[in-house]
Amino acid sequence: MTRTPRSDDKEDLGRVIGRKETRRLKGLENGHRSVWSGLGMFGLIGWSIALPTIAGVLVGSWLDHRSPGGRSWTLTLLVAGLMLGCLNAWRWVLREDKEMHADDE
Repeated sequence: MTRTPRSDDKEDLGRVIGRKETRRLKGLENGHRSVWSGLGMFGLIGWSIALPTIAGVLVGSWLDHRSPGGRSWTLTLLVAGLMLGCLNAWRWVLREDKEMHADDE
């Protein structure tokens, strides 16, 4: 059994579509990001963690070869680079969250 659309169903659908389109256009004007932009930000966060970690490993390895001793500079600087990268990513995410909530208000 098929139902024929009534005129007020069409008007309701038109209003819903109009509201969604208005919201989308307002978001574009305010500089809201798309889904692809959001996925790119995940990549940016990953690189902000990976680069200091890799730099720590490279510098630590260089130090281990230059001055052999009882300490492992590679391991020490790996952990330091990882911590620095995580703190940097955390600070960046908090800043983005603050900007998103400021836009909502």
